[in-house]
Amino acid sequence: MASEIIEKLKWRYACKKFDASKKLSEEQVQTLKDAFNLTATSYGLQPLKMLVISNPEIKEQLVPMSMDQEQVKDASHVLVLCRENGISSDYIKTHFDRIEDIRSTPREILDPFQEYLLESFAGKKPEEVSLWMAKQAYLALGNLLTVCALEGIDACPMEGFEPERYDALLGLKEKGLTSVLVLPVGYRADDDFFSELKKVRRGVDEVVIEIN
Repeated sequence: MASEIIEKLKWRYACKKFDASKKLSEEQVQTLKDAFNLTATSYGLQPLKMLVISNPEIKEQLVPMSMDQEQVKDASHVLVLCRENGISSDYIKTHFDRIEDIRSTPREILDPFQEYLLESFAGKKPEEVSLWMAKQAYLALGNLLTVCALEGIDACPMEGFEPERYDALLGLKEKGLTSVLVLPVGYRADDDFFSELKKVRRGVDEVVIEIN
């Protein structure tokens, strides 16, 4: 099983050209939604949401906002990872209410941790919280890329886009969100020569340090 996973990771690459005629199944899209929801986040707060865009007209409009990268137009779906525009005390309290409801954890256990987070976030500058949330989006991106590889879904992680224009087109401000990352997903085109290139990495011996 381990070797099979490594082979899948070797197979994946940042897809440069999608086959616009091929679409993901509803089951595959649901798998990506579930994977996003199950992504680890700091404190388990999940300060993220994900847009799943399949509308051809919207995807077309996103191209000039994405450094003219055609992947957003030709991909089956475009995933836009977004952060919340802030973490309020009510947001934190709702999180702990959810823990109590799902796990039946006693309040005497939850309340001290809740108070710690309330005080911690109250003492942070807005830009610090925004940066923290953006880091959570990168955790979700890494998880989605691995799931895509395991499911045989091609993907192209993108930082090269204009968040302000995305936010305006997609009405994210009204949703209390800000776009952070873009991930077109689908199937590689037969003539994407990047798919045949050998993967370039430094090597395990160079990037891993063992301390015994």
